[in-house]
Amino acid sequence: MTHGRFVVVPASYVFLLRDGADGTEVLLQLRQNTGFMDGHWAAAAAGHVERGETAYDAAHREAAEELGITGLTLEFVTAMQRTRGGEPIDERIDFFFTARRWTGEPRITEPDKSAALGWYPLDALPDPVVPHERQVLTGLCEAPLPGYTTHGFTGE
Repeated sequence: MTHGRFVVVPASYVFLLRDGADGTEVLLQLRQNTGFMDGHWAAAAAGHVERGETAYDAAHREAAEELGITGLTLEFVTAMQRTRGGEPIDERIDFFFTARRWTGEPRITEPDKSAALGWYPLDALPDPVVPHERQVLTGLCEAPLPGYTTHGFTGE
């Protein structure tokens, strides 16, 4: 059924943070074989919100599935509306969270999708980082992010 309404794809992202020798560090994964931004560094845990699931639930599930950790204490950072050209799959709403506490040692649990996992200072990120995620990570360094952000729209 075509209803002519705008459709968005929701996703949740978790940036694990810790205090390092040179300030706050973030855990990032190097994407591979995903079909989206392979070869880029990205949130260590992220994925689509599934039907009947909250963004918080998705963040917990993705952390367990992708890193083997549980019991996260999540802090909401921002909701980002983004676009890449108008196709339904390119219209997104992303929910970003940070966590400084969890149970277990983060590890790669999906080696077919992640080539590496590493801790990096927030102010010295590896290159390249997925652009909309870099926007949030940069915002974490500079000042508190607003609850609503955008990426990819004309005039930004």
